Amino acid sequence: MIGPLDEYPIHQAPLPITRVTSSDRNFYDRCYFNAMDTSEDAGPDRKMLVTGLGYYPNLGVKDAYVLLRSGNTQTAVHLSDAIDQNRLDQRVGRYALEVVEPLQKIRIVLEETEGMAMDLTWDGSYPVVQEMPHLMLGSDVRPTLDAQRFAQLGSWSGTLSVDGVDTTIDPEHWMGSRDRSWGIRPVGEAEPAGRPQDPPMEGFYWLYVPMRFETFSIVIIIQEHADGFRVLNDVTRVWKDGRIEQLGWPKIDIDYAPGTRTPTHAVLTCTAQDGSPVVVDIEPRTHVVLHLGGGYGGDPQWLHGHWKGENFSERVSYDLTDPALAGMIPFGVIDHCARATCDGEVGHGLFEHGTFGRHDPSGFIDWSNDRK
Repeated sequence: MIGPLDEYPIHQAPLPITRVTSSDRNFYDRCYFNAMDTSEDAGPDRKMLVTGLGYYPNLGVKDAYVLLRSGNTQTAVHLSDAIDQNRLDQRVGRYALEVVEPLQKIRIVLEETEGMAMDLTWDGSYPVVQEMPHLMLGSDVRPTLDAQRFAQLGSWSGTLSVDGVDTTIDPEHWMGSRDRSWGIRPVGEAEPAGRPQDPPMEGFYWLYVPMRFETFSIVIIIQEHADGFRVLNDVTRVWKDGRIEQLGWPKIDIDYAPGTRTPTHAVLTCTAQDGSPVVVDIEPRTHVVLHLGGGYGGDPQWLHGHWKGENFSERVSYDLTDPALAGMIPFGVIDHCARATCDGEVGHGLFEHGTFGRHDPSGFIDWSNDRK
């Protein structure tokens, strides 16, 4: 059980670092990155990439994924293996994450795997944001989600290769957001259901918007119940000199394409500490469907923490126009590459949104797309 990290004075409990304090099978520790081409002339084939690596100590599993959208196709590489004791070497098969400079510079390498490869370096544009702890309870008092996370906006450089075609990732046009989180959330194979939730969940509403502008970045996190009761409200502006400013309780206005839950435009009206409005006007562009190849629920073939065998890897493609997939897409969180304006500055970043079931403020009345 003893590993290299135990040489350092970083222990938080009388346990080896590789053993977590909770015996909950759903304990996890993972990172998420997105990379998006913000070029104004990118057109309908604009590329967006999402990738991450996770450790699941109580399941004995580690895994990683790369999910690339270009046009109407998402292409995924999945990798999984048995967990090891050396957490300083973050690696799953041919996928490796190197912390070049903590909280600032990260290098991610995927050696050629069924025609896909990448060598990308992340450089933070602003300091990381420590988000508020996130807690969700199930039917009784057991947490279904109890996590800590930090986020950051930054730029990418390097090379992405797909079937022999290289794309140069230059930091002038390629940017994104990242987060690292750890704690408890559903991972691995499903547990027995137990007593049904009482009362049953009528709806779920989630909004996560990290955006980078010229002189500041903003990270907005909002979660609401079906009636609009806000259970998570975390809105932070970070300036280049490290100053952190809370931006109140945003008013949310999202336009959806008729008959769908696909956002076409959003205005988030926040409040500065002096009481003045901080208006973020957002135009979603292309998007990645996280639950088709990303592991975030909805796709039984690939979910975070599932044991797939030693040294597992595969490549899978998803045609987003396939009618067989169309019914799955609305019931998951969607990561949109977005352009935004705020306080006279133009910015870019992530507009992550999911709303399922009833949500009174948005007008959705049930699990269909019908609205008041």
